[in-house]
Amino acid sequence: MGKVYENINERTRSWIERQKMFFVASAPLSGDGLINLSPKGLDSLRVLDSHTLAYLDIGGSGVETIAHVRENGRIVIMLCAFDGPPQIMRFHGAGEVVTPADSGFDELAGLFGVRGVGIRAVIKVHCERISDSCGYGVPNYTFDGHRQSSQNHYAKTGVDGMRAYQLDKSLHSLDGIPALDEDEANAFIDVSSVIGDAGK
Repeated sequence: MGKVYENINERTRSWIERQKMFFVASAPLSGDGLINLSPKGLDSLRVLDSHTLAYLDIGGSGVETIAHVRENGRIVIMLCAFDGPPQIMRFHGAGEVVTPADSGFDELAGLFGVRGVGIRAVIKVHCERISDSCGYGVPNYTFDGHRQSSQNHYAKTGVDGMRAYQLDKSLHSLDGIPALDEDEANAFIDVSSVIGDAGK
C-alpha cells in the first residue's frame, strides 16, 4: 500500500539524488489532446526545498511539457529504483516554466552540473501530492553511464542552430498549444554560461 507524504524529507531527498533517471508526464486540457511522457537523465533534477523540484529542460525535439504547463499547470515527476530496494515515488504538482529570458533563471540553472548542452528552460514543480508505491514490478538494471547524444548534437549545432530550431519547432505543441514565444526561443543559451560549481 502506497504512502502519501507531507513534504520531501531528507530521506526522500537523498533517495532522489541517488537515482540516475526520472520521468515527466503532462497533458493538455482537451480530451482529444496528446498525453506526454518523457524520460530524463544527465543529472538534471534538483530538490529546491521540501515542496519544490526543478529540472533542466534541455533543448531537443518536442516542447509538450512547456505547452501543457503553460496551458493548465498539471505535471507529475516519477522516479523508480532500478537497483537496491524497490520503490517508486511520484510528485504531482503545478509546473512553472523559467526560461533564459526570465529573471531568476541564472540562479536556478547554476544549481546543475550538466555541461556541453544548451538549455531551453528550467521547469519547477510545486508539489501538491508526494507519494510512493512498492515498485515490485520494476526490473533491476545496471547503470553504465549517461549517453552523450545531447552533447554531441549540441556540439554540431551550436547556440545559433538551436535557436533556429526552437523558432521552427518549439513555438507550439503537437496539438497546436502555444509553448515558447519567439523571444524565449531566441534566448536559448549555452549551459556553460550559467552552470554552477556542481559542474566542475
